[in-house]
Amino acid sequence: MHVTRRLGQLAAGLGLGVGLALATPAMAQTTLRMVAHSDLKVLDPIWTTAFISRNHGYLIYDVLFAKDAEQRIQPQMVDKWTVSPDKLTWTFTLRDGLEWHDGQPVTAEDCVASIKRWAVRDPLGQQMTAAMAEIKPVDAKTFTIVLKEPFGLLLEALGKPSSNVPFMMPKRVADTDPGKQIADYTGSGPFVFKKEEWKPGEKVVYARNTKYKPRAEPPSMLAGGKIAKVDRIEWLAISDPMTAANALIQGEIDMIESPVPDHFPILKADKNIALFGWNQLGSQIIMRFNHLHPPFNNLKARQAAMYAIAQEDFLRAQVGNPEIYSVCNAPLVCGSPHEKKYGDLLIKPDLEKARQLLKESGYDGTPIVMMHQTDLQSSNMLPPVGKQALERVGFKVDLQAMDWQTVVSRRARKDAPDKGGWNIFYTTTVTAGTESPASNSFSQGNCDKAWFGWPCDPEIEKLRADFARETDPAKQKLLAIAVSDRIMDQALYIVLGQYKSFGAYRKDRLEGWIPAPVPILWNISKK
Repeated sequence: MHVTRRLGQLAAGLGLGVGLALATPAMAQTTLRMVAHSDLKVLDPIWTTAFISRNHGYLIYDVLFAKDAEQRIQPQMVDKWTVSPDKLTWTFTLRDGLEWHDGQPVTAEDCVASIKRWAVRDPLGQQMTAAMAEIKPVDAKTFTIVLKEPFGLLLEALGKPSSNVPFMMPKRVADTDPGKQIADYTGSGPFVFKKEEWKPGEKVVYARNTKYKPRAEPPSMLAGGKIAKVDRIEWLAISDPMTAANALIQGEIDMIESPVPDHFPILKADKNIALFGWNQLGSQIIMRFNHLHPPFNNLKARQAAMYAIAQEDFLRAQVGNPEIYSVCNAPLVCGSPHEKKYGDLLIKPDLEKARQLLKESGYDGTPIVMMHQTDLQSSNMLPPVGKQALERVGFKVDLQAMDWQTVVSRRARKDAPDKGGWNIFYTTTVTAGTESPASNSFSQGNCDKAWFGWPCDPEIEKLRADFARETDPAKQKLLAIAVSDRIMDQALYIVLGQYKSFGAYRKDRLEGWIPAPVPILWNISKK
């Protein structure tokens, strides 16, 4: 389908003429049109760890602290903070001029409620809560966190860069049960979500928050001044990557968050288009097991799957370009301070060992439900490779196609696989934060409170808690290696390698894209 006709259909679905939808130069407002990596359906970035919901969150919400380009934690909504000599009492004061999109002032009470809700869902937040005696507002702009014991990762927790991000919300919203999704999307960030213009499967719209007061410091990764330099942002849902690439080449959109590597040569051939490595720290790909139901409630079945895997088969299918991807069997990330590799495991499969382990597991031949997100360009090619690898050693696989947002909803269900649940799904995560056992969601072993898949492993939970409390870097590293060993020994999940993320944009129109673990849209200006 010609991309102009496709965009015209999107416009028609919103009751607009094609000319109005595409005639940006004639409009008084500047509009940034982009294709995100997925359609947006879940609007609560605390309820889910889906990156599309996280990216949505960064536009409309703000954070207390953020990481800069040097990986240092910097204040964002916070103006100043103090720590008592015994390191147990932390006092935070908000900066002046913070307002919610409805015009109400941001208060310490809002922040306390937001931190509490976030901490229920997030692994590092859970560690922080375990060390915390209380959190309470002192006055309209000040709140305190009192600890039972020193917790060296407190600012790391409040400045966590990726899912789950501790976004601040009004108290009335943050009081929502953490297990349920919010229905009010009032934030205080640089953009306002235009719910009345949101059409799932077509487009998402954000408008510049004219009342937002950015910090005075220059932007640096996720820290510094967040300056909205366009009046409007539109995420267009174009699921076919070639259609999206053509739209960029023809000037009908301004940027693509994550074009497929196969299209890099086509895009680079256009002098008006630039590829931008917005996440040079990279991303990690994983295969996730459901530990609640057979066969993967059995360790030997999980190990059988592990010995069946060759990472490069997945990387070649999904990423394609070996200059962008790297095989890596270190669960806490290759190139990080906590890297530990495990020989040929996941690099060269041992099919005989896999078949023997599967036999010992007592697997009865019931097909495993493997969810296949057909519309997510960062992981849509992984499930067919996984199906082939597991069937080669004796598993039977029911590969079920669905869109990513259905996966996001379904992976939260604990039902049996044949009752709407699942056995395996695939996802990617940015390596920023994944290298730390305290913030690595996949490494949780706290049963019902663990990330989707719900492993139940008290030993790894103790190691993670010890890591979070430890202040000696050398001892921290030993604990991190012990966590890494436990992940592999128990086959909590399977690491499928790493890759770097690139976006594409019209350099004849846009400037100011800042590198970060997330695609940052503030500071981008349109000529």
